[in-house]
This record gives sequence, C-alpha cells and structure tokens, in this order.
Amino acid sequence: MIKGFRKRLSYRLTRDTVLVAMTLGLILNIVQITLDFFNARESMEEEIQALLMISLSPASQIAYNIDVRLAEELLDGLLRHPATIDARILDSEKQTMAAASKRSPDSPYRWVSDLLFGSSRAFSQELKVPQLQNLPLGQLTVTIDTYHYGLQFLQRSSYTLVSGLFKSLVLSAALLGIFYLVLTRPMLNVISSLSEARPRTPEKMRLPVPAGHTEDEIGTMVGIINQHLETIDSTLAQLRLAESAMKNYSSRLEQEVEDRTREISEKNDALQRGNRALVRAKEDAVRRARSRANFLASMSHEIRTPLNGVLGMLGLALEGEADPSQRDRLEIALNAGESLLGLLNDILDISKVEAGKLNLENIPFSSRALIEECATLHAQQARRKNIDLVTDLDPELPENFLGDPTRVRQIVNNLVSNAIKFTDEGSVRIRAYHKEGIFHLDVIDTGIGMSGEGLQKIFSPFSQADADTTRLYGGTGLGLALCRQLVERMHGQIAVTSEEGKGTHFTVTLPLPIHEDSGTLQLPDVASSLQQIGVALDFPDTSPHGQSLKRQLEAWGIPVSSPNQAPDAILIALADTPSDITGTATRWTGAGVIIADTTGTVPADPAYQVLPLPLNRSNLYQTLCRAAGVMTDLDTSAIDHNDSVSGPQRPLNILLVEDNQVNQLVASSLLKKMGHQVYHAENGLRAIEALQNHAYDLVLMDCQMPVMDGYAATRKIRENPDWRTLPIIAMTANVMQGDRDDCIAAGMNDYITKPYKRNELRAAINRWTRPFPQES
Repeated sequence: MIKGFRKRLSYRLTRDTVLVAMTLGLILNIVQITLDFFNARESMEEEIQALLMISLSPASQIAYNIDVRLAEELLDGLLRHPATIDARILDSEKQTMAAASKRSPDSPYRWVSDLLFGSSRAFSQELKVPQLQNLPLGQLTVTIDTYHYGLQFLQRSSYTLVSGLFKSLVLSAALLGIFYLVLTRPMLNVISSLSEARPRTPEKMRLPVPAGHTEDEIGTMVGIINQHLETIDSTLAQLRLAESAMKNYSSRLEQEVEDRTREISEKNDALQRGNRALVRAKEDAVRRARSRANFLASMSHEIRTPLNGVLGMLGLALEGEADPSQRDRLEIALNAGESLLGLLNDILDISKVEAGKLNLENIPFSSRALIEECATLHAQQARRKNIDLVTDLDPELPENFLGDPTRVRQIVNNLVSNAIKFTDEGSVRIRAYHKEGIFHLDVIDTGIGMSGEGLQKIFSPFSQADADTTRLYGGTGLGLALCRQLVERMHGQIAVTSEEGKGTHFTVTLPLPIHEDSGTLQLPDVASSLQQIGVALDFPDTSPHGQSLKRQLEAWGIPVSSPNQAPDAILIALADTPSDITGTATRWTGAGVIIADTTGTVPADPAYQVLPLPLNRSNLYQTLCRAAGVMTDLDTSAIDHNDSVSGPQRPLNILLVEDNQVNQLVASSLLKKMGHQVYHAENGLRAIEALQNHAYDLVLMDCQMPVMDGYAATRKIRENPDWRTLPIIAMTANVMQGDRDDCIAAGMNDYITKPYKRNELRAAINRWTRPFPQES
C-alpha cells in the first residue's frame, strides 16, 4: 500500500516540491542565522562599551581621589551584569586599586558558544578627569563571559530552524491534498475508465472528461485518447477487411505457388537434360577441335609438300631460263604458287589464333627497320600501279621495342598490301609514332574506300566490303581478320575509318614497351659536316615524299631550303625522265646531287647519287655521305638493321634426309649451287646407317617420314656421343604451333619451313658451320 502510494504522481510532485522548499528554506534560515550571528557580536560589543562609558566617569573620580570603598561599590555594581565575571581599577603604575570577580556558569552547550564567540573577552578604558587631561590616572578593566550572548543567539537560531521545518511540513501536507484533489483523483478516474475497456472491443469505449478539467491538460489528454480510440475503431475495421482479403489472396497464392513449383520442377528437369546435352556438346566440340588441329597439321604437311616441290622447281627453272616469254610464264606460275602458299598460311594462322595455340615472342626489334623493310618489299607493287608509297616515320620514334616482330610484320604487310591493292591512283602513306607509352601505326590510302555496311564486316574471315570488290580485286578477306586477331592477342586495338571514293584510314595501337637500350638515332660525329653543308630540296608541292624527307633532315639538324636559297648545298631533286636527271646534275654547282627515284628505273651515274623511294633512313644517310664526300667506306652499323651473310661459305658434306623426291631434287639443286656436296637418305633409319658409314658436316632432317620420322631419328642420333655436336636442322612443311618446340626438344639445332628459300637455307647453314675466314 505504502509502495503504491509512493508511486502516485501527487506524492512525487509533493515530495519534489517539499524538498525544493525545504532546501530553499534551509538556505534562507542559514543566511538569517549568519546575519543574526554578526548582529549578536556587534550588540555584545556595543553593550559592553556602553557599560564602560557609564562607569568611566565615577571610576576616574575614584582613581583621582583614591577612594577604595567607592571603587569596590562601583565594581560590585558592574558584576551585577550577567555577562561580567571580573572588574578591576588599575592605577597609573598598573597596580590593582580594587577588584571584583565571580565564577562563569557551566552548561552542556557552552562549547558551541565558545566556538562561535570565544570563552571570554576583556575590555579596558583609560581613566581621565576633565580638569587634568594629561594626568594618567589608570585603567578600568572589565572581563565578560560570552556565554550570556551565545546562549541567546543559540536560542534564536533553534527557533528559526524549528519554525522553518514546521512550515515545510505544513506546506507538504497542504500540497499533497491539493495535488491529490486536482491531479491524482482525476487521473485515477481516467485510469479506472480505461481499465474497464474490454480487450476484444477497445474501440467501442470512450473516456469521460473529469469535472472541472474540460479546458486543462487532463481534459486535452482525455480528448486525444478518445480521438485515438476512434482511429483504432476505423483501423480495426480496415484490418478486418484486409484480413478477409488476405485469406482469399493466401488461398490463391498457395494454389499459384503449387502451380509454379510444379512448373519449376519441370523446367529444372529440362534444364538438367539441357546441361547434360551441353556437356556432351562441349566434349564433342573439344574432340572436334582436336580433330581439326590434327587435320590442319596433317593437311598443312600434305598440301605444302607438293606445293613446296612446285615452287622449288619453278624457282630452279627461273634461274636457268633465258627465253623472256617462257620466263614470264614461269614467274606467273611462281607468283600464283606463292599466293596459294600465303593463303594457306593465313588460314593456318587464323586457326591457331582461334584455337589459342598462337604464342607471341617478346624480343627486342626495330620498328623503323621493320616498317621500312615492308615498304621496300611492297614498293614494286606500288610502282606497277603508278601510285606513291610513302613512309612517314616520326624521327623521334624509339629505335627498339619489345614484342613479336614476326606478327607486327604480318600486320604491316597485310595492311599495306590491302591499301595498294584497293588504290588505283594517289598514294599510300605509312605513318608511325610513339605517344604516352603506345606505339601507333597508321596506313592511309586514297583508294576506293568503303561504305558503312562494308566497315562492319571487313574484319570477319572470308568477308570483303561487297561482292563487286571481290570480283574486281580478288582476295579471300583473311588478311584483315588475321590482323584484328593478332592485334587483340597483343592487347592492342585496330580501327578503320573510310568513305567511298575517298580512301581508307587504318589505325593500329599496340602497348609495346620500349627496350631499355633504345633511343632515337642522332647524326654521327663523322657526318657532322652535313649540318654546315645543308640540303636544297627540289620536290614539287604535289609530291607526298617531300614532307617526310624534310622532317628527317631537320631532326638530324641539317638545314633544308630551296635550290635558289642554298646554291652550295646538296641538291635532292625528284626527276621523272633521263634528260631531266642529266640536266639537273650538270647544272648544279653545289656540294653534290641526289636524285630521288620513285620508279626504280633511274640509272647509276658518277655525276649523282640515287635515293630510292619510299624513304629509308639508312639509305638517306649513306646517300648524303656519298654525295658530300664525307666517307667512302661507310660504317652504317648503327643505322642498317638488315642481316647480312658473314663471309663466303666453305664446301660442306651435307646429309639430306627427305622422303619426297621432288623436295630432294629442289634442296639438292640449291645446296649444290651453294657449292656443297649433298648425300641423300629416304628416312631416319637410312640416315643413321649413312652416319655410321660416313662423316658429315651437317644434317638437314625432314620431320614427317615413313619407317622412322625425323624426331625419332634425331633422338637416336643424340644417343651416340660422337654425334652429339653434329648440327641437325629440321625441314618441315608443318607450321602449327609447337612444331619448333618439338624439334628443339627432340635434339635438333634449328628449324626452317618449306618451301626452301635460298637466303633462309644459307643463313641456317651459316649459323651452325664456320665460314671461310675473310681475306685481309
């Protein structure tokens, strides 16, 4: 009961109010008692001083007359004051004339008085008479006990504290009753009304407003509760409607879930059947891919073997054919065979890329030398069509990059060959530069161009821009498809823009890192005099070669001007007819004359130097030096990147292991023309027997042969300690990825592919045999 009463709001309000009032009252009482304390001390001082002043005049007369009896009466009168405990009259020499004293009263509360006012206090006053102000008569000394004043102060303080506590208690009772009547009882009535509500139908009840509380907070609270009850009433009605709808929807949902579950189960079964079919299809595709790879390898060998024989025999026939008509027919046949071989190589390369079996090299190579070499190879094709092939290479292009030069060469050759093929007039420009870590290659032509529809399919295998292009220019459409796949394998991009009748612009970007030893070639010190001599450039404005030539000369620091401005410089002129060439060389009085040759028909003459176009930086440097007479035996190793055969070959005893008679004949003819002695073996077993009977300097080993193939024969040869250093060079028609690795793994030293090419065969033999020493 008491705990419940203490939890009521009226009790808590009363308690808090009384605590605050008592605290404030206590503080005020303490302030009042403090003021009373200071007033009591001041009153004590004033009262004693007044008593002294009253007794001063009689005491002075007594001291002047030295009347002891009157002095004792006076002192006894002073002791009648309740606070006085000692009174004395002293003479001028501080001797006691008269004294009176009494004992201090005892009380249990005396320690409090002594703490506040002290136990006693002494007061003294000098005795004087008006007639003799300067005559010392002595002192009146009074000692008082402060307990008289301290007891009065303690009584007043106790009354103040007790009355304050009583007032607080009365206030608490009054507030408790007021809060109960005004706040607690109305709240209890509201709570009682709420407790009468039925749990199942709380919305049907409304609370009455307590009397006298219509406009105050309790009436407002009851009104808000009634509003919420009305809201609950409407909400419950909506919930009952929603519950009914949910029951209907739940039944429909259960049926729908059952139907969907059945459908999912059926689809899952179908999906599992489809997955099993996909697994079987994947396995079948893998088997097909393996079969295709094996088929391509086999067909590569089977097609290349007779084709190599045809091309080899045509090459041999051309070397000995003198009749022009017969030579033209043989050249046509040789070109057709080489085109067929190129087509076969493109098909095999695309197949290797799609099968993921094409590995890329990462070796240093000169991009400038590679592009200039490709331009030189295609120059004759451009001359036959009477178009200009221009090499516009940035002079600041780094010399060496890291990458696969073979595949980069394939890309350049395909793009340049296509550009020349589809250009009937104008020019084909090859532009290369390096920017922000990316190698850029542009091939721009002024050919027939392509439509928007043609641009969308030119990178697809066996596709060209349209059927008319295929009929007019021929081709299979494999070149650009191979370019795109090679560029993507090198993590680059290839793009094309074109407009019908206005030409095509191919852009290739490759992220090739620069080789650490790379740099841009500067003009050697031995040719620094060219910077003083200068060049007079006599090119027509319509010539596309002039700008690239001027850029390279200026990059070397060689001043370039017109013939009229520099009559003493080296003249570089573009002449079309022999009479123009002779007249130009005769009239020029400067340091030298260079004739730029775009036709490949300018004859040699001591009066001038010939500079073949398209521009080759190495040729330009050598030609400038010869024209200026700077050096007669040029050391151009820093510029010329072309490989050369070192020294003449010595006659060798070569064992040719080849099962095809045509290929035997072709290879034997080439080797004999190089001055070597050739011996034959039809298979690997015969080769081992031949090595046992005779010593050979080198073995040319075919890979695919009956009885014992080249791989098995090489491994057998390497088992003999006497033959472990014998050079063995593989010769095969297979060009699939891994063939070279298989040859090296079997123990062969080198690898060349068919058809046989004299330079490649000579270079391979020279790499593994010692040439004759150079004569000094």
